Amino acid sequence: MFDIKEILAYQLGQNTVYDFSKAFLIFIALFLLFKLFETVVVVRLKKIAKNTKNDFDDVLVEIIGSMSTGFYLIVALYFPLIHLVRSELALKIIKAVFLIVVVYQIVRFVQKLVVYCLNLYFMGTRDENDQAITTFTGLRLVVRIVLWATAVLLILSNLGVNINSLIASLGIGGVAVALAVQNILGDIFSSFTIYFDRPFEIGDYIVVGDHDGEVEKIGLKSTRIRTMQGDLLIISNKELTSERIRNFKKMSRRRADFEIGVTYDTSSAKLKKINGLVKKIIEATNKVEFCRSYFTAFGDFSLKFSVIYYVLTPDYTDFLEAQQNINFEIKKAFEKAGIEMAFPTQTVYVQK
Repeated sequence: MFDIKEILAYQLGQNTVYDFSKAFLIFIALFLLFKLFETVVVVRLKKIAKNTKNDFDDVLVEIIGSMSTGFYLIVALYFPLIHLVRSELALKIIKAVFLIVVVYQIVRFVQKLVVYCLNLYFMGTRDENDQAITTFTGLRLVVRIVLWATAVLLILSNLGVNINSLIASLGIGGVAVALAVQNILGDIFSSFTIYFDRPFEIGDYIVVGDHDGEVEKIGLKSTRIRTMQGDLLIISNKELTSERIRNFKKMSRRRADFEIGVTYDTSSAKLKKINGLVKKIIEATNKVEFCRSYFTAFGDFSLKFSVIYYVLTPDYTDFLEAQQNINFEIKKAFEKAGIEMAFPTQTVYVQK
């Protein structure tokens, strides 16, 4: 008869039959456990997640369910192999492969979770527009670069590579690269500033320096503005955030401030009527709020009245319409009252 103890103690290379049997059973147990988790637990979690109101749990279950059979196989093989292998080089290779696979899976998990949160913030709670899509795309790219760079450094550190010297050397190269692309990076981060701070949005009419127009598109590097002449003005985002911007779309009303000049031979009685006439005309105009009207100065050739009113809409066409109607009515009222408006004149007295 066969002695089971002798068979299990039989040496195969550097390990016994017992060692191989134990490793094989651990592998089978772990792999079956992972498959059970994949086919039963994950499926059940998916059904539960579908019945909830929010979709966050759906995303988590989807991320967990995206782990492949190859990942489970490598993890199940790792633990038996580290007990069987006696070679230092082989152990390093096995640990390196396991580390790379696990870190890769973790980075994918975190990346999907962060992208979901970004997508929820930019494309869910706010209006979906070109600016939101552009900012979302840029931040997603930054997140991926940071995550994968961290993953590479983590793997190299665990493999025994001196990452301090590596980071130092990369830092020198990074300075050179940063200097080369500083304008591009400045524009990209300025686009983030424009989105979060919102000094203007697509469709706003803005004035930047000597230029003005309607914002058509806010990109990662530049912003496009359609001028009143019809041409397309492209300005870098860095230049935009460093300039003073006047945003007319943010106005709730427009202010009109002007002067009326009447001749010096206008009687005091008529002068006292002017403020009342002007106030009555302005108050009778639609979407207009009267502020004040005063006799303010003795000019070189006229008696000056300062008038201020507000047009209760930011629309420039409405402003011009109200201004025109008020000017017509003032001219008509002055003609009826016999009040003559002044124009530049000069009287010369000749003495013999």
